[in-house]
Amino acid sequence: MAGVNDSTRCPCGSGEVLAACCGRYLAGEAVAPTARALMCSRFTAFAVGDEDYLLATWHPSTRPVGVGLDPDQRWLHLAVEATAAGGPFDDRGTVEFTAVYRDANGRGRLHELSRFVREGGRWFYVDGDHD
Repeated sequence: MAGVNDSTRCPCGSGEVLAACCGRYLAGEAVAPTARALMCSRFTAFAVGDEDYLLATWHPSTRPVGVGLDPDQRWLHLAVEATAAGGPFDDRGTVEFTAVYRDANGRGRLHELSRFVREGGRWFYVDGDHD
């Protein structure tokens, strides 16, 4: 994403700069401590076009060969609506969110209930139900 660097606001909408928020996860300096933090960092990865991070945080049992990011799609806004479990002492969790994007067809939204698991101290995206 053009114009994004460590001192710009994080795309996840936290209000923090990228380096102090999701950027540290994308850079491999830290691991997301909760399912929600992983969900937010994955949204940020979509926003900045970091396919490697998306694949690395996708559970091996459901991970695709590639993500196929659309260079014409811009992820604009993330709203986390609900979480269940997914904390630092849990092994499973869900995060419900709505992500707003713009592509060649105009503005759109993705609403999903995502499932996460924690293995070896790391959270992974497993799959989700979306409408």
